[in-house]
Amino acid sequence: MITEFLKGNIILEDERVLMRPIEKSDYDNLVSFAIDEPDIWKYSLVNPAGEENMRKYVDDAIDNRAQGKEYAFIVFDKQFNEYAGSTRFYDIQLMHEKALLGYTWYGKKFQRTGLNRHCKFLLLQFAFEQWGLERVEFRANIHNERSITAMKAIGCVQEGILRNYMLDATGRRWSTVILSILKEEWFSSVKERLKNKIG
Repeated sequence: MITEFLKGNIILEDERVLMRPIEKSDYDNLVSFAIDEPDIWKYSLVNPAGEENMRKYVDDAIDNRAQGKEYAFIVFDKQFNEYAGSTRFYDIQLMHEKALLGYTWYGKKFQRTGLNRHCKFLLLQFAFEQWGLERVEFRANIHNERSITAMKAIGCVQEGILRNYMLDATGRRWSTVILSILKEEWFSSVKERLKNKIG
């Protein structure tokens, strides 16, 4: 079932947001962020700042989807009637019925507007109710307090810290905070809590 979804055209939508698979032509929808707001990716492993890096970012996302490794979306904000950023499922492990949700970024105009909560609700609802995943995991640079706080606010449980775990785009090594939501938590409390926050 999950494999079939990965081959398909997943579209997630509510009254605020539309998320669809990222395509080559979306370079034109995202490149302005890469040129004008390069600090969006301060805590990211992959930094698409600059025209060439954004083109590679889009191409790699499409290639990884074709290989079943990731599923990247472009995010369209209906409130502003503009493309706002991107997010994706990655490290998809079918055998273990789990995936990571991340590589999420939005232009500054769209941050702290409630957009992210709408996106997370749709993505988690899809992961647990359509894919039937048992676990969705999140990771963040230990210094990215805003992101960690936002994850906890939607119901993520912090599990631990992987010390000196990764190199970022500049070659600096940093620790990673691991958070997750389990299927039983989604149905017992997280879904309703998040629904109320976007309601």
